[in-house]
Amino acid sequence: MPEPYDQTNTVGLRPGRPELARRCRAVTEARWFALTVFAVILLNAALLGVETYSGAVAQWHFWLRLAEHACLAAFTAEILLRLAAHADRPRDFFKDPWNLFDLAVVLCAFLPVVRENTTVLRLLRLARVLRTARFLPQLRIVLVAVARSLPGTLSFLLVGALLLYVYAMVGWVFFGTHDPDHYGSIGRAVLTLFLLMTLDGIGDAVHAGLEISRWSLAYYASYVLIASFVLVNVLIGVVITSLDEAREMEREPKRETTTDPRPTDPRPPAARPAASPQDAPALLTRIAAARQALDELERDLARTSPPHPAPALTHDHDLDLDLDHPTPPR
Repeated sequence: MPEPYDQTNTVGLRPGRPELARRCRAVTEARWFALTVFAVILLNAALLGVETYSGAVAQWHFWLRLAEHACLAAFTAEILLRLAAHADRPRDFFKDPWNLFDLAVVLCAFLPVVRENTTVLRLLRLARVLRTARFLPQLRIVLVAVARSLPGTLSFLLVGALLLYVYAMVGWVFFGTHDPDHYGSIGRAVLTLFLLMTLDGIGDAVHAGLEISRWSLAYYASYVLIASFVLVNVLIGVVITSLDEAREMEREPKRETTTDPRPTDPRPPAARPAASPQDAPALLTRIAAARQALDELERDLARTSPPHPAPALTHDHDLDLDLDHPTPPR
């Protein structure tokens, strides 16, 4: 059951703006609208792929340009509808990062500098493909996880760069003279070790190093152990942790919408404020239901309980019934 519309933020607005926002929100939250926008995004991606074939561009140049303008018009209409859906609360539109991304992608297409540069325009059209994350929750979680893992990834890159530099200098000292193609300079040594991080060609490198010195086995073994196993697993751990955090962030809005927004009043009933006139019908209904339940309970008790007989006064001499001379208290 949908929650009642909150009008606390619409005080002081024109009467038409809440109504416009309500109607546009009904359109943007419809399933057919999301499927249509998703289909336009896929069409835009397909057009980018077709434009890589020179023969198709030469033959269908007019229709490709027409389809491109149609996609741009559809994206513009979509972003205008989303803006109108927040006409009563414009700040909520700019709080969503995906809305800002969509707005920037659409607005940049109308800039004169971007429209004149074919390369920038194609990259901008390629950025529209990322808008599929709005309609695919799992893809949105992955992108958020990648963004949250950037600080940890930068730390990983700094440690990896330091490790590469140290091992490259050691490799240049030991193998620079005998293997100048791979260790002739610090740049070549870093490139060689970076390729060896993926364990590609590690066998040939070990055999070539054994011909120079037996200590090369310890050199390559320690490098593979630290670079390929330890650092890569650390990077995977950072990404997995960020993925879990992104999933928790995705679940938080759902929890807020499912929980009751009205908290219980911890104050005692005497200290609580009086009920408002809007709550009077509901309160009267509850009182009437409580009265009816009490009446039914009273009838059931009267029907089931047997009558209590009066006590028989068999021993009158034990009872002091003289009201004029009561028994003094002991």
